Amino acid sequence: MSRRIVVIGSQWGDEGKGKIADMLTGRARHVVRFQGGHNAGHTLVIDGKTTVLRLIPSGILHAGTTSHIGNGVVVSPAALAEERAELEASGVPVSERLRISSACALILPSHVALDGARESGIRQRTLGTTGRGIGPAYEDKVARRGLRIADLFNAQRLGERLESLLDYHNFVLTQYHHLEPVDFEQTRDQLLEHASDIEPLTGDVTDALRHACLADESILFEGAQGALLDVDHGTYPYVTSSNTVAGGASTGTGVGPTYIDSVIGVVKAYTTRVGGGPFPTELDDEFGRYLAENGDEFGAVTGRPRRCGWFDAAALRRSAFNNSLSGLCITKLDVLDGLDTIRVCVGYRVDGHSLDFAPAGADLLARCQPVYEDLPGWHHNTSGVREFEQLPRNAQRYLNRISELVDTPIDIVSTGADRTDAIVLRDPFG
Repeated sequence: MSRRIVVIGSQWGDEGKGKIADMLTGRARHVVRFQGGHNAGHTLVIDGKTTVLRLIPSGILHAGTTSHIGNGVVVSPAALAEERAELEASGVPVSERLRISSACALILPSHVALDGARESGIRQRTLGTTGRGIGPAYEDKVARRGLRIADLFNAQRLGERLESLLDYHNFVLTQYHHLEPVDFEQTRDQLLEHASDIEPLTGDVTDALRHACLADESILFEGAQGALLDVDHGTYPYVTSSNTVAGGASTGTGVGPTYIDSVIGVVKAYTTRVGGGPFPTELDDEFGRYLAENGDEFGAVTGRPRRCGWFDAAALRRSAFNNSLSGLCITKLDVLDGLDTIRVCVGYRVDGHSLDFAPAGADLLARCQPVYEDLPGWHHNTSGVREFEQLPRNAQRYLNRISELVDTPIDIVSTGADRTDAIVLRDPFG
């Protein structure tokens, strides 16, 4: 029996979605990215070899699996070409395995310039974006003035639309930010250079997935970033520019919601966040440093250090509801090895009231004080353990308590970086 499964990050991103998606891809005929851009990094470790993917789905490493970039993704042709070259240099036949929606919005050099200008400008609040042009590209998409993949294949139309768009971008860059304009001819020529490489990969991804459903083939929808960074449901304005919740799998691919069978939420055994925004359980002490060092908490794409803190069950409750989570995948359990006591945030106190459900938006969450429950730690090594019963008793209790607090069963526990370092309690394709 085929299954259509959405895999999303359920915290603020960097949960280890890439590894989980890679584990499950062996059971899927199609893997689809449905939102975000090359600001989302998936680090995969297979037989000791590390591969960092930014835009291309993790299914690209599997023979017999077709990887799709859905219409909800914003695509930088230059970044796509660079990532493709890296994969092909390591022997991955990208052209045989990858298909891209012609409806994907394009990221232009002017988007990158605008993104950087905003993050460095003194007139606007710094949000901690990656500066890769993702937000400005989504703005143009929503404003219906952006360029799409399909525009690359008609030189005259591309030139006309690009000229009009750059007039607007350069006005903002020169008159508001007092920066140099982006050159039209150089941008046009660069886009046309990439067009011939991209065109053979381009098609109607929605129709391809429709045929996959008709043929009863399994599909894995691969999310980027995390649900708490959703532009509608996250800690606005400290969010990404797309819908990172499970509903985005439908809008970002054209596959209707009733075709989706289950949603797997990936969470760390603790919590991390990159960039600005409220983080109630953040630790600025030796425990925070312990988590950062043991967990190697640096962004796969940006290299930025991640902020670290205790597990936040109140935040995960919101995420579980927003996404209709069917099961959890807990990653980086081994990072907690060696701690005497592990704290879990079970709710908040704010303005004299108790909350057990994280509020949306940054302003109220920033005022929330965590309410903790202390659990006993363990001093045995959990790295590489493959059976739940082989985990230390306190590690089992910790995992069971997380499941209990968010009323969601645990499907998979990751116990290391490699693809095979995992405990499968429930097979999502079962």
